[in-house]
Amino acid sequence: MMLLSRFFTLFLFSIISLQLFAVERLYYVAADEVEWDYAPQHRNLMMNMPLSDEQQLFVKTSANTIGSKYKKAIYRQYTDATFTQLTTRSASEQHLGLLGPLFRAEVGDSIKVVFRNNGTRPYTIHPHGVFYTKANEGAPTNDGTTGKNKLDDRVMPGQTYTYHWQVPETAGPGPADTSSVVWVYHSHVQSIQDSNSGLIGAIVITAKGMAKADGSPKDVDREFINLYTVMNENESWFLQQNIENYIGKDVDPDDEDFVEGNLMHMINGYLFANLPGLTMVEGEKVRWHLIALGTEVDLHTPHWHGHTGLINGRRTDVVELLPASMKTLNMTVNNPGTWMYHCHVNDHIAAGMTALYQVKKATQ
Repeated sequence: MMLLSRFFTLFLFSIISLQLFAVERLYYVAADEVEWDYAPQHRNLMMNMPLSDEQQLFVKTSANTIGSKYKKAIYRQYTDATFTQLTTRSASEQHLGLLGPLFRAEVGDSIKVVFRNNGTRPYTIHPHGVFYTKANEGAPTNDGTTGKNKLDDRVMPGQTYTYHWQVPETAGPGPADTSSVVWVYHSHVQSIQDSNSGLIGAIVITAKGMAKADGSPKDVDREFINLYTVMNENESWFLQQNIENYIGKDVDPDDEDFVEGNLMHMINGYLFANLPGLTMVEGEKVRWHLIALGTEVDLHTPHWHGHTGLINGRRTDVVELLPASMKTLNMTVNNPGTWMYHCHVNDHIAAGMTALYQVKKATQ
């Protein structure tokens, strides 16, 4: 009996300790409809040369191609519940591009997302990896629930909904993982159209005891999150608006050039090495979190020139990604210079799924 009493006391103490020391990570996020430019420099920056005729298919506005600018719906972070002031992204977050705000947490924390739909359609936020109840799933399902458990399914234009997610051990790194792992979040009212409209972001979970105050891991100098996907603008909610806004006349939606020109082979929303912010310093420990979404064409092989890394104890310079897969690679950068970083699928390289990363010399 005394042993049982001691066990019960320890159990209560562990629960109270978790409640006392766990952190609630609070984010104010809106779905905003904006203009996005996939190639703002309108050059092939990997080669520092003008785009070829074949590459212009994806970025030039013509009688049957929209060009590089599209209306998109994206997640953006605000400073408070008034949703009047956008949060300024730090230099370390510039590479996120089209992705929504990065949600960080440590195992044992909770995440609270106050979500405002500033758009013209119903949207949600559905997370992978973390623990949520039916009222916090962010996805409509024929699950037999009613009332408040259905409010998360569709956040209508102008409405606000608060999601609460827990971060148990099962959301964090496993025994063979690095000290932080990545998950994806996205709108899930109609998942295909919502994602192709741009509503995608990332969650990084750090192991218990391994996080700094902001949730980032203590054992690396910087992290990058990269989404590889063929963003299919033919499946966007805004296809007709984009035709009207940028072409200005009717177009055959089955035209071969039109369909192909709307397949944006992007990394974080950019083509042809227009992605900014992949900068680090010689000697740093860098962690790359890689995500893929999409369909049968979204078989991606991110490849780094100039460096190798470790993934699950295996050294490599290429990582295989399938749709809705997430992987993490550790790299110690020791080779200063500007290096190619791209998907190694031939068709994807040709269509602009490329970037550059820069390793600066360490100061003496």
